[in-house]
Amino acid sequence: MLRIVYAMVLALVIATAPALAGADNYPTKPIHIIVPYPAGGTSDILARTIGQRLSESLGQPVIVDNKPGANGNVGADLVAKANADGYTLLLADIGALVISPSVYPTLPFDPVKDFAPVTMVAYSPHILVVHPSVAANSVSELVQLAKAKPGKLNFAISGVGGAPHLAGVDFALRTGIDWLYIPYKGGAQAIADVAAGQADVTLNGMLATYPLVQGGKLKLLAVSSAKRMSAIPDVPTIAESGVPGFESGSWQGVVAPAGTPREVVGRLNVEILRIVGAADMRERLGKQGADVRTTTPDEFGSFIRTETAKWAKVVKDANVKVD
Repeated sequence: MLRIVYAMVLALVIATAPALAGADNYPTKPIHIIVPYPAGGTSDILARTIGQRLSESLGQPVIVDNKPGANGNVGADLVAKANADGYTLLLADIGALVISPSVYPTLPFDPVKDFAPVTMVAYSPHILVVHPSVAANSVSELVQLAKAKPGKLNFAISGVGGAPHLAGVDFALRTGIDWLYIPYKGGAQAIADVAAGQADVTLNGMLATYPLVQGGKLKLLAVSSAKRMSAIPDVPTIAESGVPGFESGSWQGVVAPAGTPREVVGRLNVEILRIVGAADMRERLGKQGADVRTTTPDEFGSFIRTETAKWAKVVKDANVKVD
């Protein structure tokens, strides 16, 4: 009996030794951060900003790879099936991490079981913008215009079932309006088409959208955060503009494949928190409209589960589905 127990213990030690050794030496080769959306969006901007400093602190190249498709599911699936060694990470928003399970009938991965949460990184509220030619200068005027022309306003979205889409759905449900959703292959393209006058309105991450407001190509009506943003203190929130309780935004976070050694997850958590917590980084992101939001791995896992339930209700109420 003792011989059997000894053999089992020895087998366990042998099986876990490579992972533990890898954690002690981590990293020894380049790290890939997968962004499941096209370049130029909020997640992409954050990944490249963080990746540069992460490379400096870890002493290894950090490569950002854009793997768009199926509203973030292509890139997320790639990471879910990657080796659980800390060399392939996913930086994504709530679309891929918490909304997809409610929108897509089937997924090739489980957003909860197939990932090891590392940390939340930032929150970029959506801003409600229209093309300058749209005859609305406030939330109330936009609602009046939409009610006068039901189904006529074109609402640009990064993809069906994404965070901007559901923000628009939630806004429409709360105000009793109807507009036409125009899906694009990513937030950057959706924003660009509103700026070009090919679409009328969008709710998208401030980090990616605000530069076009500053350039005069988009008209800013309101921000979707619970409180006014320090970067734009004169801009009212949607909630205070006649849509009480409304809040949306682009939450970004980093996850690794499930089974990644806790020591590696812990190391990444510490390094990323140090990077985004630096005063110059907070100031830089703040001026662009993003608040640094960090968590422990367990806190981020709990947040993902809570947000999944929240948006599942919106999806159900609006009967949003992707075939």
